Amino acid sequence: MNKKRNIIIGSIVCVLLMTVVFFVFNHGKSNEQVVTEYFELLKKKDYKQMYQMLNPKTVYTPTQKYFVEKYKEFYEEIDAKNIQIKILDEQDNVIEYLIYIDTLAGRITYRNKVGVKNEQIQFNKELIMDGYTEGCKIKITTYNPEKRGRILDRNGKVLAEDGKGYSIGLVKGKLNGENDYGQIAQYLETDVETIQKKMSASWINDDSFVPIKTVSEATKNDLINKNILGINGVKISTVSIRTYPYDKAASHIVGYVQNVNAEDLKKHKNEGYNLTSVIGRSGIEAAYEEQLRGITSGKIDLVDKNDKVIKELCHKEVKMSPQDITLTIDIDLQQSLYNEYQNDKSASVALNPKTGEVLALVSTPSYSNNDFVLGLSIDKWNELNNDVNQPLLNRYKQTYTPGSTMKPITAAIGLETKLIDLDKDLGAEDKWQKDSSWGNYYVTTLHAPTPNNLKNALTYSDNVYFARSALNIGKENLFKYYKNLRIGEKIPFELSLNRSQYINKKQKVNDQLIADSGYGQGQILMNPVQLASIYSSFINNGSIYRPHIVKKGEQMWIQRVFSDQTVKTIKEDLINVIADENGTGHSIYHENIQLAGKTGTAEIKQSQSDTTGSELGWFTVMTTDSKRPILMTTVVEDVKGRGGSGYVVEHTKTPLDSYLSKANN
Repeated sequence: MNKKRNIIIGSIVCVLLMTVVFFVFNHGKSNEQVVTEYFELLKKKDYKQMYQMLNPKTVYTPTQKYFVEKYKEFYEEIDAKNIQIKILDEQDNVIEYLIYIDTLAGRITYRNKVGVKNEQIQFNKELIMDGYTEGCKIKITTYNPEKRGRILDRNGKVLAEDGKGYSIGLVKGKLNGENDYGQIAQYLETDVETIQKKMSASWINDDSFVPIKTVSEATKNDLINKNILGINGVKISTVSIRTYPYDKAASHIVGYVQNVNAEDLKKHKNEGYNLTSVIGRSGIEAAYEEQLRGITSGKIDLVDKNDKVIKELCHKEVKMSPQDITLTIDIDLQQSLYNEYQNDKSASVALNPKTGEVLALVSTPSYSNNDFVLGLSIDKWNELNNDVNQPLLNRYKQTYTPGSTMKPITAAIGLETKLIDLDKDLGAEDKWQKDSSWGNYYVTTLHAPTPNNLKNALTYSDNVYFARSALNIGKENLFKYYKNLRIGEKIPFELSLNRSQYINKKQKVNDQLIADSGYGQGQILMNPVQLASIYSSFINNGSIYRPHIVKKGEQMWIQRVFSDQTVKTIKEDLINVIADENGTGHSIYHENIQLAGKTGTAEIKQSQSDTTGSELGWFTVMTTDSKRPILMTTVVEDVKGRGGSGYVVEHTKTPLDSYLSKANN
């Protein structure tokens, strides 16, 4: 009897345990969890998985194709982001929620209710969007600011602004057919095919004005003088265009705008651009596109098939009007440097070493940014691209072998590491090698001064002295300070600059390479902006301010890389480079203004015996008077047979004198 009773009790316990286990492991998701999961899938744009969560027995359930297409159309068109839901209430398996959707035109917020049955969503149309009805669609309207912001120099002189241009166009109904297309094409420096293509657009009727080419006022007047208006159907209309008063002198930094193309519209979808919009293509125009253009306003509506508004979903007002961008550039100095080097392949940078403000940034030869705005003919485009002097190449962006301009940096590293004794005479040698392991390779110099100490080595630019010093300093110390100077890192600047380098990682480092690095050959490549910035440390207490070209507060970049004593020694020696009658930079000497500087001639050749290579000429000069702080660095290609670095010294005189003269007034 007891045995039977125990069996019964045991069976009951088993059943109870099984019930508990079943309840624990089979208890489903809550309705709140189901709804939350549905919208988590929406965040991930996993529309097919969302569809799998629908209850097919709901009164109305769309097809998967329709469901996916609508969600994709609505949510991707408005650029939906940061989708969040807040559960408000639950009654009788119906969840009330509040949804937030950030879009390109602001935030959409609305309440909705959704039923949940058997862990499945009971579809209703407002799950897609508030106010949704069959056949409705999203309509996005954007409003662009009318004018683009100006680009100004440090003194308020205009470098770029919206100005007046002239559209030369044709009225189809007044033309003599296509009989005059050839003559019109000749006037406008285009081709008949281009005119035919533009005149064949579907929107054109007999009274339509079809723009063919936009021209400047000078070109317009010239065309009128040539009697272009004597051709039936030719008309001239005034239009707004971007103008660049300083043209070639500042084109590489200012850049230019052009009409948007299909690629732009795709890349900047829903940002308010249309076929009539312009966009910055290069320089400051591109780098500060958003500020110059301003932020557009816009709204998103739900509309029916006839574009009648069903519901306004959100509306964003303009938050930022077009802004003027003020540069640190002194356009007069910019123009002066351009005038000096316009026929050379060169790059120049002038900066205030006390702030890092870039006062001039020049690349020559240059191109006309006005030509790009007005539209280049195929012939003009080909001419620019095929020009051996490469006017489209931005040379201040590039890196170059620095030659002797690296010697003060080697000297400073040697003084910091106490591996250069500034008073020690190394012994003058015109030709030197470490030992016979170098074979036929020798370091040579044009000037081997006596005594062969640091001061004379910098004044006379002795290659051998700095080759020997670099080996004494050693790879580890040199590379450590190169890294401290951020050589090889991205240069923090508003416009893109190529990284300098002190070593090609693919090539083995040996003593010969280290020796060559000491006097600026080897594998060292320097960007002119960075080289100028490093030189600023010699008159700025061993620190370097971040170079910048847009007006803002100065910011320290590299603090105290060199000690006061090192800076004092290098500065005095660089003053001597110019003050000494035999110094390589003496021709720019001023009696009333103390200048410091260093020349450099870098050889670009395949081997030591190569006599066909070219030469780069460098010159850096700076004032030591803090009342008139300026530092200028220029590199010129192909100076061999033209005076080497002396060519650069001579052509630096006028821009420097002009700037200092203005600073005195």
